[in-house]
Amino acid sequence: MKMKTLIPFLAVAALLVCNNQSAMAQDGAQYKMDRTVLPIQPPTYAPIEVLDARDATKPPVFQIKPPEGAPNVVIVMIDDIGFGATSTFGGAIETPTFDRLAKNGLRFNHFHTTALCSPTRASLLSGRNHHEVNVGCVMEIATGFPGNQGERSNDAKYFAETLRHNGYSTSAFGKWHETPTWEVSVSGPYFRWPTHSGFDKFYGFIGGETNQWDPVIFDGVTKVAKKDDPDYHFTTDMTNEAINWMKFQQAMTPEKPFFIYYAPGATHAPHHAPKEWIEKYDGKFDSGWLKYREETFARQKAMGIIPENTKLAPMPTDIKDWEKLSDKERELFALQMEAFAGFAEHTDNEVGRLADAIDDIGALDNTLFIYIMGDNGSSGEGGLEGTYNELVHLNGIFDAETTESMLARADDWGGPNSFPHFSAAWAVATDAPFTWTKQMAADYGGTRNGMVMHWPKGIKAKGEIRSQWHHVNDVAATVLEAAKLPQPTMVNGVKQKPLSGVSMLYATDDANAKDRHTTQYFEIFANRAIYHEGWLARVVHRVPWENDPIHTLQNDVWELFNAEEDFSLTNNLADMHPDKLKEMQELFKKEAIANSVYPLDDRSYERFNAAIAGRPDLMGDRTSLTLGQGMTGILENTFLNEKNTSKTIVANVDLKGSDRGVILCQGGKFGGWALYMDQGKPAYTYNWFGLKSYTVASTKAIDKDKAEIKLVFDYEGGGTGKGGQATLFVDGEKVAEGRVDKTQPALYSADETADVGIDESTPVADKVFKDVEDSEFTGRVNDVTISIPAKKK
Repeated sequence: MKMKTLIPFLAVAALLVCNNQSAMAQDGAQYKMDRTVLPIQPPTYAPIEVLDARDATKPPVFQIKPPEGAPNVVIVMIDDIGFGATSTFGGAIETPTFDRLAKNGLRFNHFHTTALCSPTRASLLSGRNHHEVNVGCVMEIATGFPGNQGERSNDAKYFAETLRHNGYSTSAFGKWHETPTWEVSVSGPYFRWPTHSGFDKFYGFIGGETNQWDPVIFDGVTKVAKKDDPDYHFTTDMTNEAINWMKFQQAMTPEKPFFIYYAPGATHAPHHAPKEWIEKYDGKFDSGWLKYREETFARQKAMGIIPENTKLAPMPTDIKDWEKLSDKERELFALQMEAFAGFAEHTDNEVGRLADAIDDIGALDNTLFIYIMGDNGSSGEGGLEGTYNELVHLNGIFDAETTESMLARADDWGGPNSFPHFSAAWAVATDAPFTWTKQMAADYGGTRNGMVMHWPKGIKAKGEIRSQWHHVNDVAATVLEAAKLPQPTMVNGVKQKPLSGVSMLYATDDANAKDRHTTQYFEIFANRAIYHEGWLARVVHRVPWENDPIHTLQNDVWELFNAEEDFSLTNNLADMHPDKLKEMQELFKKEAIANSVYPLDDRSYERFNAAIAGRPDLMGDRTSLTLGQGMTGILENTFLNEKNTSKTIVANVDLKGSDRGVILCQGGKFGGWALYMDQGKPAYTYNWFGLKSYTVASTKAIDKDKAEIKLVFDYEGGGTGKGGQATLFVDGEKVAEGRVDKTQPALYSADETADVGIDESTPVADKVFKDVEDSEFTGRVNDVTISIPAKKK
């Protein structure tokens, strides 16, 4: 070996070895890892003095491993499903996997969430209160106030990060909904994406919901196409990905435990399920929602899920009497519930496939499997009538559909041509025995969810019920205790806030153990409550299916319940115990201030507009955006907001003759717009919720190899969601014009995208393009600029 080659070799070797006569600064054999400061640092050694590696002894290999016997961890988080929905907790929807795990594990019947998606997930994964980690509401309507900004704080790292630093392989599949909307673009930053939040692997969708038939999927931070499968459904796809990852990881490192965060889009709207799962429930809900509640209530008592003295809470006064409905209304509403039930059971079946796969490799017994049936109660966001396209209601529009118009599409309900949500009455029914639903942080119908904990190697008790009061922020502490890991005090150089939650393991083998989680506040959209040592005080401020609050914040009415004796919160004791109510109000104020809950914000649809809400907007004050060929996958909140205003689109294109395909589009077949060409003729289509379509098209094909195609939309004003005149030009010459009667005021979709040269998800102009490949532009978009008028100051 030449000397020039030998010298660097020896230098590297000297850093890696020490001889018998060299003392380590810390003896590797005696070295004890400090797991409270992450990442864990290796031992240090005294400088190497030996020249020849053959004369030296290497130190022990430094490896970070979890404590002996640390279990695998699986957290299942189902979306938008209530306490009284599943067979495991007395409901009518069959959930055999949930049942099976409960039979060999424990059911917790006093487990609580925050009443809304993003906040529950942030609380679950961080182990802190949701405002405390700056996730007071869903990401799409974050505000400018601390506690509600949507930017998760570095001093409250997710427990996945703790597991990863301590030798676990970590993964997340399905719904994320934890990244600020303005950070979901090619520009990043990616700090709050899953793979920068403690997860080695992520496969799923980044927003709050997705089309189960045509999802927008990210693998890590890269957008990927769905698989080419005629029977494709996202829940099945994500389950396959989870199983494949787990088996591969265990094949490579069987001694290394895994963490899987499994969060399907189900049963959040749209309620999409394979037809055979929906048809399984044909006729099962023909007796209506009141009968459903009564039967569920009876089963819950018989099963011991609820105390014998529990009363069935009254339904909201807005809910219609099933017996007074027309035959057509009953037919429609029963169908809505059949689709929801099929979606739920199909999802439970997929969870079962994951559990079976873990069992197949002999790992299920030492897997802490926490199955949470709902990140909040069932959703009343479908309104009192339900909807064929839930985006209509998310835009604050409740009169666009009728019973007849929805029934006309009954054969498509739950399938790829629908985007449905059920009536709020079914949400109330499946939240039995409580009154309210998702968003209602003031009521256990919004916050109490069934949970099963399964860990045969770590929990002796089987098939029992635990009634200790717990919250979703207790999951992190539970996992860390099971893994024998301390909560870190420092992660990546940042001092960490202490966990808000407590471990639930104390209750697993002692049914009579005294509660350890004794105080908890709740707040969503100014619906708010405080729980303390068996008492609950609350304000029902705003109902999910109404645009306006019941009272102003200053005139809200507080109620008081002895929750320890009144499981379903039916006996308001505010007048009987005014001193207790005052004490609870003061406690809420104290907790609210400490956790950055104030100021309360009860605005709803207005907050979809970043400028009104006060959160960052990637486009800022820009009035134009210029893109080019291949720039695709731009999510709505990172695109220029052209709603409720005029707009101009100018595209410079190269043509081949008789061209076809999308030049620029936004949204999909359930709402959006597209500038495109068909047989060489330019056209513009505005698709209003998939319910009405407006098209302006030239009758003459372009016979040049280059052209400037321009669309001018003159918004008529007078409020939001109004119409206007659309005019098409080719090289400055008007070629077509027409009216668009109405537009979407707040949003097009949760995860459809804006694309240049193609329509990457469902087609906006679905009467012209049948799929993604069909929408690909045959020419080339050299550049396309969309612009809006400058905002008046």
